[in-house]
Amino acid sequence: MIKGLFGRRGKGRRVLDEVRRFDTLVGPRARLQGVFEGADNCIVNGHVKGDCRLQGVLVLGQQATWKGNIQAVHAIISGTVEGDVVVQRKLELTATARIHGAITSPVIAIAEGAIHEGEVHMTGRPGIVRFAEKRKSPHG
Repeated sequence: MIKGLFGRRGKGRRVLDEVRRFDTLVGPRARLQGVFEGADNCIVNGHVKGDCRLQGVLVLGQQATWKGNIQAVHAIISGTVEGDVVVQRKLELTATARIHGAITSPVIAIAEGAIHEGEVHMTGRPGIVRFAEKRKSPHG
């Protein structure tokens, strides 16, 4: 388990509480262009230009940028997205998230400080949760 990615294991309310491992890491100096597809859980700390179709968890780091549309089962956004975000189960926007585009998910958690410019579409049995981040980031 990724016990400790944010210092402690929670009670299953957050996406990372249930993730067992990440298979793909895009480093902070990496630049990718094209369609990003797969079934793995991925952490992106670099810069991507293109669309995403991921059958897993996408974590977009604080310094990361994504220009294009994102589709994932779960997503945690801490960086900047210029495009639409469609998540099948749960979308978390941390305090540093900046999204310019529509977001669609049945559950959306938005931390104080996150910025979203665009439409919100709730699917299924929707819920929006606003929260103040209490967990410590591994980066300070």
